[in-house]
Amino acid sequence: MDHAPKLDGTLDDPLWLNAKPITGFRQREPFENKPPTEGTEVRILYTRHAVYFGILCHDSYAPRIVATELRRDVSQDLDDHFEILIDSIHDRRGAYVFEINPLGTQSDGLIVEEQGGGDGGDFDRGWDGVWTSEARITSDGWTATIEIPFTTLNFTHSSDVVWGLNLKRFIRRKNEEDLWSAYRRTFGITKVSEAGELRGIKDIGSGRLLIVKPYGLARYDKQTGQDSRFPLIGGVDVKYGLTSNLVLNLTGNTDFADTEVDLEPFNLTPFKVFIPEKRQFFLENAGVFNFDMGDQDQLFFSRQIGIDPITGQQVPLNGGAKLTGTFGRMELGIMEVDTRSSGPNPYANYAVARLKGSLWAGSYIGAMGIDKRLGDTLDGFNQTGGVDTRLVFFKDWFVDAHMAGTRSPSEPSGASDVGASLSYRSNWLDGIVERRKTGPNFNPEVGFIERTDSNETYGDLTFKVRPEIRSVRELQFEGFILHAPDTRNEVSTQEWQGTFRAEFNNGAYTDNDIADVFSQRITAPFHIYKNVFIPNGLYHFARHQLTYGSGQDQRFTYNLFERFGGYYGGTLNEFRVRVNYRPTAKFSISASETWNRFQLPLPNGNFSVMLASLQGNYSFTRFLTFTSLIQMDTSNAQAVSANFRLRYNYRPDSDLYIIYNVGTQFASIAPANPPQIRETRFAVKYTYSFFP
Repeated sequence: MDHAPKLDGTLDDPLWLNAKPITGFRQREPFENKPPTEGTEVRILYTRHAVYFGILCHDSYAPRIVATELRRDVSQDLDDHFEILIDSIHDRRGAYVFEINPLGTQSDGLIVEEQGGGDGGDFDRGWDGVWTSEARITSDGWTATIEIPFTTLNFTHSSDVVWGLNLKRFIRRKNEEDLWSAYRRTFGITKVSEAGELRGIKDIGSGRLLIVKPYGLARYDKQTGQDSRFPLIGGVDVKYGLTSNLVLNLTGNTDFADTEVDLEPFNLTPFKVFIPEKRQFFLENAGVFNFDMGDQDQLFFSRQIGIDPITGQQVPLNGGAKLTGTFGRMELGIMEVDTRSSGPNPYANYAVARLKGSLWAGSYIGAMGIDKRLGDTLDGFNQTGGVDTRLVFFKDWFVDAHMAGTRSPSEPSGASDVGASLSYRSNWLDGIVERRKTGPNFNPEVGFIERTDSNETYGDLTFKVRPEIRSVRELQFEGFILHAPDTRNEVSTQEWQGTFRAEFNNGAYTDNDIADVFSQRITAPFHIYKNVFIPNGLYHFARHQLTYGSGQDQRFTYNLFERFGGYYGGTLNEFRVRVNYRPTAKFSISASETWNRFQLPLPNGNFSVMLASLQGNYSFTRFLTFTSLIQMDTSNAQAVSANFRLRYNYRPDSDLYIIYNVGTQFASIAPANPPQIRETRFAVKYTYSFFP
């Protein structure tokens, strides 16, 4: 076309009416490969500079369409929504995903190596693209129009264009998922290798990506025991497409004042706490650097850069560079970041390189190297290296394996980690067997390892059935065994568990541990609360768990959790309730409260810890939003913290933030609940993206 169609959320423009619609959707949930209960049509047009999608979602009962979220990049799982997957280089490994709900609210992200987001969603929301959208709810469904510039896709080819394409519609009240391709229950939209194809785009202009985004920040900052500061600072981020397949990110004097605060954890274990990354520079294309070692362990964990792992305090970044993308069958990630000295943290330089070679669909072999250099002569460096692979056979069998090692100035032995697993996924059975050995001195300082000195054997089976019972979608029966002595074969951790789950058609669920039996050795006194320390020793105990989550198709939802039983020689009762209420699309409120009641055979061993949070969100429009979060943790002397944030997205990828925070922005990941440094901060941050 020589001009764009009308982009007001309707499909009345003759250009839309004359376009041939894509239909042929099939159910993935609840009835695999069956026709959808509601019709869906998608029309695709393009000009020299952008591609356009016109979406028509028929609905036989439009008043029941669920549309409650106006905030950008927030999960739309509680709404009706539609997703567009574009594999613009057609490598069948990764893709862009664009998501919209019936209010026109946007969310976007990436799929890397057919892996979804760390939050369990379809994609990693760390990537932000520049695109426009509008939507309308009508008497017979909802419609949407979307414009995606070729520059957003960093797409420069002009002839013989073939994209991987998939489309997904989710109908909230029916908990129904319809896809154009990859509609097997074990696939879903993340299965990029099973996406369909889009052909016919030709004679387009250059779509090379170039975004320059400076910022200015005025801040009041007061930390416990320090004088107040009033810094005025600025910096810049640059994103440039070197080729259609390679993107360079640059950042100077990087600031993360606008990053969401962490929910405060209370660690019940003697191990580290995994808290997901939230900072934008590290989130973008983060999946390229993923090196999974089992459970939540990662060879590279970006929160180890620029955040003190003990106190959670920020360590200032001088700047950084990141190159990500593909060339041929290789996927590449290179990152370098400089941090300034701050408190106990000396100046540091971090260099990370990741390489993956594609084999066949979903399979790869890769390598990673990490070098950390410190301005500390006693501990001048830490180096980490590893190789890994994933092999997929017959679409349902997966072999994962890795070998890694670390090196520090003292160069102790036992600094390696080797593991392999075999897993299987189908509609009726999921299973995995895993062997892994982690040496006592394995120390990836820029990674996340929950425990070292472990020789682990793990097995898990989950049986799934879909009975013809009213309102019940699926029943699951899971059992696992973990045997993890230390490398001297002395008992360290043992656990076996039996679990029953039920999923209901309205999104409600129950998750119950019939038995969860532990043996755990404590090798250093475990600080659990104030002056209470669990002493060294071998402990045996059992726990039980009951969980219920309400139907997800209502404006009021709730979750109840109860776990009770033994705990390191005593007892622990954990009760948690979460509620979420969305009376209108503009306003939502959620609250959570957890009571931990301890009875331990120790001095002062009978105590309770209460954690609570209250979050309110008000959206004046899709582009002007206010969020507030108040938290309480009675294990801290100063129990209450608060965060208030006003965001005005005045143009694509450009924002004004006003932020007030009391407490800590980033939580500690260290074991044993160390004390946190309290701060009071007020900040005004202005960003402006322009496209030279």
